[in-house]
Amino acid sequence: MYKEHPVFEKPDNENIKIWRYLDFTKFVSLLDKQALFFARADKLSDPFEGSYSKANIKLRPIIYKELGSYFDPVQKQFQVFSKEIKKFTLINSWHMNEYESAAMWKLYLKTDEGVAIQSTFKRLTESFHNYEGNVYIGKVKYIDYQTEWLPEGNTFYPFLHKRKSFEHERELRAIIQILPVKDGNINLKLEVLDTGAYIPVDLDILIEKIFVSPMAPKWFNELVNSIINKYNLNKEVTQSSLAEGPVY
Repeated sequence: MYKEHPVFEKPDNENIKIWRYLDFTKFVSLLDKQALFFARADKLSDPFEGSYSKANIKLRPIIYKELGSYFDPVQKQFQVFSKEIKKFTLINSWHMNEYESAAMWKLYLKTDEGVAIQSTFKRLTESFHNYEGNVYIGKVKYIDYQTEWLPEGNTFYPFLHKRKSFEHERELRAIIQILPVKDGNINLKLEVLDTGAYIPVDLDILIEKIFVSPMAPKWFNELVNSIINKYNLNKEVTQSSLAEGPVY
């Protein structure tokens, strides 16, 4: 279930609207599995996922100077660990915005046949009540990876920071870490996950509204309504208003 964590910053407004843009097959998968897909961090498109900034590399010798001659081997071990932990850090992303985003429709859908799930931060936190593990949720912070220090001391920090060039995403992340344990010890050389994991959610709580792609044909709108009825999901389906023409 959802658990608060000091590293994760919540939105000021817990009822802020959040959006997840999905093509039709992923939407049906969500309904069929009653679960959100959390992708392995190392499988995401941004190669900087889980990394630190150049400022960290520059400042570490100063900040950790008390390590003396141990600094180099400790840093090498830390860098190896930071790369390996990406395989066991699972992420599910949402876009925070009071309104739907034309840019997000274009960014996440390859065709006009897609939907946007509209929820809220509060609904998302409450929807994991059937999951026995811990789910942490917080805002992504956008920093300059050339000059700004990225906090250290917790394995979640690098997954809650991204480069400023991604600021338009206004991302809220749900994150879990499933560490591989063998004989009572963590062994990061094990491969326990493929591309990620499906985490069960209560869709009645999670979903507030469903928006159909602005350019989707009428038959697709009808199909979405038919599908949610088959899964006994009583939610409002609305065609995106971005498809409406101007008035004068």
